[in-house]
Amino acid sequence: MSCKNCAATDIKYVYSFGGNDSEGNETMRALLGGKGANLAGMAALGLPVPPGFTITTEACAEYGKIGKEALFAKIAPQVEAALEKLEKTVGKTFGKGPNPLLVSVRSGAAASMPGMMDTVLNLGLNDVTVKAMIDLTGNERFVLDSFRRFIQMFGDVVMHIDSDLFEHALEALKKSRGVKLDNELTAADLTELIATYKKIVLDATGSDFPTDPMDQLYRGIQAVFESWDNPRAIRYREINDIRGLIGTAVNVQTMVFGNSGSNSATGVAFTRDPSTGENDYFYGEFLINAQGEDVVAGIRTPQQITLAGSKVWAARQNIAEDVRAAEYPSLEEAMPECFKQLDAIRNKLENHYRDMQDLEFTIENGKLYMLQTRNGKRTAAAAVRIATDLVKEGLIDEQTAVMRVEPAQLDQLLHPVFVKSAEAAAKKLTVGLPASPGAAAGMVVFSAEDAEKWSQDGKPVILCRIETSPEDIGGMHVAQGILTSRGGMTSHAAVVARGMGACCVAGCGEVNIDYKAAQMEINGVIIKEGDWISLNGSTGAVYQGQVQTVDPELTGPFGDIMALADKYRKLGIRTNADTPHDTAVAVKFGAEGIGLCRTEHMFFEGDRIVAFRRLILVAETVRKLKKEYGKEDLAELKAQALDAEELKAVEQYEAALAALLPLQQGDFKGMFEALEGRPATIRLLDPPLHEFLPQNDNPKGQQEMAEQLNVTVDVISKLVESLHEFNPMLGHRGCRLGIAYPEVTAMQARAIMQAAASVAGAKAEIMVPLVGNVKELALQKAIILQIKSDVEKAAGTTLEIKIGTMIEVPRAAVTADKIAEEAEFFSFGTNDLTQMGCGFSRDDAGKFLGDYVKMGIYDYDPFQVLDTEGVGELVRIAVEKGRSTRKDIKLGICGEHGGDPKTIAFCHNVGLNYVSCSPYRVPIARLAAAQAAIAENK
Repeated sequence: MSCKNCAATDIKYVYSFGGNDSEGNETMRALLGGKGANLAGMAALGLPVPPGFTITTEACAEYGKIGKEALFAKIAPQVEAALEKLEKTVGKTFGKGPNPLLVSVRSGAAASMPGMMDTVLNLGLNDVTVKAMIDLTGNERFVLDSFRRFIQMFGDVVMHIDSDLFEHALEALKKSRGVKLDNELTAADLTELIATYKKIVLDATGSDFPTDPMDQLYRGIQAVFESWDNPRAIRYREINDIRGLIGTAVNVQTMVFGNSGSNSATGVAFTRDPSTGENDYFYGEFLINAQGEDVVAGIRTPQQITLAGSKVWAARQNIAEDVRAAEYPSLEEAMPECFKQLDAIRNKLENHYRDMQDLEFTIENGKLYMLQTRNGKRTAAAAVRIATDLVKEGLIDEQTAVMRVEPAQLDQLLHPVFVKSAEAAAKKLTVGLPASPGAAAGMVVFSAEDAEKWSQDGKPVILCRIETSPEDIGGMHVAQGILTSRGGMTSHAAVVARGMGACCVAGCGEVNIDYKAAQMEINGVIIKEGDWISLNGSTGAVYQGQVQTVDPELTGPFGDIMALADKYRKLGIRTNADTPHDTAVAVKFGAEGIGLCRTEHMFFEGDRIVAFRRLILVAETVRKLKKEYGKEDLAELKAQALDAEELKAVEQYEAALAALLPLQQGDFKGMFEALEGRPATIRLLDPPLHEFLPQNDNPKGQQEMAEQLNVTVDVISKLVESLHEFNPMLGHRGCRLGIAYPEVTAMQARAIMQAAASVAGAKAEIMVPLVGNVKELALQKAIILQIKSDVEKAAGTTLEIKIGTMIEVPRAAVTADKIAEEAEFFSFGTNDLTQMGCGFSRDDAGKFLGDYVKMGIYDYDPFQVLDTEGVGELVRIAVEKGRSTRKDIKLGICGEHGGDPKTIAFCHNVGLNYVSCSPYRVPIARLAAAQAAIAENK
């Protein structure tokens, strides 16, 4: 491309780096991308960075707006000026001359997206520059190997030719020559392969492979820009909630060659173990006489950086020490001077960035070059350990450590682990590399597409691949675990699995996968699609069948980060729990009480559902009798001249309540005991009565219910019909049930208070649901206070009881000052508040909310992340009005949003006292609350 007619622009789109004259710096991540900013940063530190230049993310955004021709016309003068500067810096000429300059073209967004966007290496090669490079280096095989790699990568990434065509040609040639590895091919073999590759290009496109280096360069830049919006990159951003970025930068960098001979190498390393956070030695892998994609692809067995790491690796692979030293020596042994220099750079970069770094390096003819540094992807266990260790080492302070761990990441640490005895008894099939820790059991699938489909059907899956690629991201995201037969600790599978917290065992050479037959063979055992296997990502073990799991012990660094979180957070953290077991789990995770106990959940088990159905069967009859005779008290009603059927209905009503009372009381007692003096907010019956009955589309269920209650199916069917509502979520539920059937409110209140009276220090908070008018709360409160008086007299004690309401009706939010006259606390039920505030049905909105999010109507699904602009404003109004009436009113949130970190930040800012979430999200909420407090202070 010529820039003779190119339009001038005052906007700087291109920044040079290296050669002691970097135009950008490491603070410019948004503009230069993470890779470009850090390349400039490393160059400024005096590290051996191959010079180059970065085309900004703004150029990528412009590419999307104005298109290729207009954008390239704007940036071409700057690109070509930077290229000319690069030529002078390195003393080479791009695409010509006796010493040709070759470059790599790499992506680099502000947020790390490993493997999701495109890269082209060895750009600038053609028949002329190949000959010049051979004359210059005297190494024909190296140059030809670089050329065949370039054709293959450019053909795939830029020209969109099926990569399998190149792979099949390569494999066929190796087979015909009787070799297994690429580096065993001779120069003559590579010459033949290049000719085959060129024919593949011609056949696929109708044109010869492009030979003009400037044309290659601009097409490479275009491919990187376009890869920003490829399906895998979009999916990765969705999965990792990466938002607000305008595009990727493009880094054009002088090529250095790890495949130029036995004194050259390439590798990837981490300053600390990205799986565990350990800092025992330098973690990483390299290959001699290779380029970067060889390490990631895992076609050759990578070697370890350090001697210590190499010995650990060999022990895991059952490789004898003499074999290890001869065939797989560490970099420390094979190239001691380069290792010493790399190790010093490792320490310098970690001290500079004050975080664990992910490094890419190349050694060309004995000289070390640094290609990249970035904050490394890590598992939750590693994130927690690294953060707490860096505090102990004095590199960061406590608040920085708290901010370093993503709250949602903690979910990885809360999942079950294998029961030791069960794991010991399980049949071990093989051991691979412990690429990403955790325990996983699932049904074997061999494609990402099947993984997603089976997962949607509710099946737990283990994705088994020879090696993963960026296209597998969707299947990797839903899989319980990932198993690969090739690849090392820095392979695509390992890096991506660690980033998303998925259990992964990589590099299992004894796993032979046959995609066509949908099965794999492991040491003579055939595992077919759908069979169960179990993975231990912490040891690399692969087991046949399903291994039993148990909850993990949360100690050590996890305890340290939780202690720091508790030190800085202001919000209280409670749990949503309906059983003593869930309560105990939540307390173990640090819950400071129960924010929501849904009492209706206690009705669904065993004899309880039968008793409750007996109550429902006659409830409306009793209600009508009370109206007919003008008697609210059941004893007085029975004294009336009732006929036999009427009397039977009232007695059945009383008997059902009497049966339910001790059952609920027992549950509450167990929960108070588990809480050990912590408060419990207990919500009275909320859902409509029809939810407790088998509907008319379930004749079998109605038959069973009829037999249980000793009535006809016709009676059950008519009862179901009588309770039918066109919009039950806005119908006869919540406090409306308590007003219609006050005896149910009285029974539940009595069960709560008698349980509290039996447990020393019990603190109960009785919550009346779905109040929209203060008079509703006043009616229910009167019943509760009468029961409180009765129980206190009978027990000879004073109970610590609060009475409040759930704010989930918009009218309640805007009249909160009046409601606070009766309520001692508010708990925001944001599920229903969202449903009524936005006018979305929770049951039906899934059909369109995904599209709403993609279109930007809502940033997130408002049922997952609180709509702070709309529903949040209702919360803010209720907080202000409630406190205007009752200054000491306690305010919390108990909807599903209570465990969402973004919502927790809002709750902190709006001034709530606590959030409540499911037991397993309590640690996440504790950390998110601390981060909200720290962010406010900053």
